[in-house]
Amino acid sequence: MWDNLEGARQRFADITARLSDPTVTQDREQYRQLMKEHSELSPIMECYERYRKVEGELASQEQIVADPKEDPELKAMAEAEIPGLRKSKNELSDELKLLLVPKDPLDNSNIVMEIRAGTGGEEAALFAADLLRMYTRFADKQGWKTEVLSTSPSAVGGFKEVIVGIEGNEVYKRLKHESGVHRVQRVPQTETQGRIHTSAATVAVMPEAEDIEIEINPSDLRIDVFRSSGPGGQSVNTTDSAVRITHIPTGTVVQSQDEKSQHKNKAKAMKVLKARIYEKMREEQLKKEGDLRRSMVGTGDRSERIRTYNFPQSRLTDHRIGLTLYRLEQVMEGDLDEVVEALVAHEQAERLKQGVAKDKPAQAAAPA
Repeated sequence: MWDNLEGARQRFADITARLSDPTVTQDREQYRQLMKEHSELSPIMECYERYRKVEGELASQEQIVADPKEDPELKAMAEAEIPGLRKSKNELSDELKLLLVPKDPLDNSNIVMEIRAGTGGEEAALFAADLLRMYTRFADKQGWKTEVLSTSPSAVGGFKEVIVGIEGNEVYKRLKHESGVHRVQRVPQTETQGRIHTSAATVAVMPEAEDIEIEINPSDLRIDVFRSSGPGGQSVNTTDSAVRITHIPTGTVVQSQDEKSQHKNKAKAMKVLKARIYEKMREEQLKKEGDLRRSMVGTGDRSERIRTYNFPQSRLTDHRIGLTLYRLEQVMEGDLDEVVEALVAHEQAERLKQGVAKDKPAQAAAPA
């Protein structure tokens, strides 16, 4: 493990030097790849350097204590320092363990998130709109960029379906565990007798497929244009600006009609199409590797009930990790950090438990 860390340390120094080389900075793709690797290694190297420093200080103090010729007062001071240094060394070793856990290669990906009303009629559609608001507010607090890609509004102001793209640092890492059934218990706006109803909405989180990851043959696409329907400005509803794209080999169909421009609607629809096809490819691969993902935080399947939002009790419960919070109002305003961090920590613990060691030299077995 330590040999691997030394190798990663040399690699980090090499990358740092190359990033200041003009021939590298002029090659955009090479520079991007090196910057990505540098950012992945940086926190590991920072922790490793702290570990090396503490290890050196501990060895020095232990040497003073073991030296029979050393001054007794200096020995006493060294003995007083040793417990704290050992504690720091153990803590840094534990931190290195987490940093060296094999990471999901998609963690830095942007995402396409689909939210659909499930059981519960119009109340489910309203809840879908509430979830969209919760996620967009959370994204704003993280400094991420959101873009609504497609909407299918309901009659009372909610959404039968809404698709949103979210871009930023580690978006997929922090939101991938949101896939599944979200159940809500509350008194609907349409309820006249104050009875609590249970409704649901489903969320699917897909990593955004970059062109380098998935290629779609134009001849495999059928593109139809049509007149937009539903709420919108005059030009949206009276011109053939809406776009429907069918991927013939997989039967995947997407459409976008929210923009006035047919070109913009086509671009949004293609982003969703690529994400869906890429997700299908990943699902097939995950079925082969299934046990690890299932053990982490559920399957990520849209049909799995993952969370309950109980408004009368202001209670949120995540059923996968047994987390219960009694501050639902703040969560619905986008204060999701505690939930997200708990899910990320659970995944890291499961990865560490599985002892999976793949890919980069730095991502080796955890230190003893």
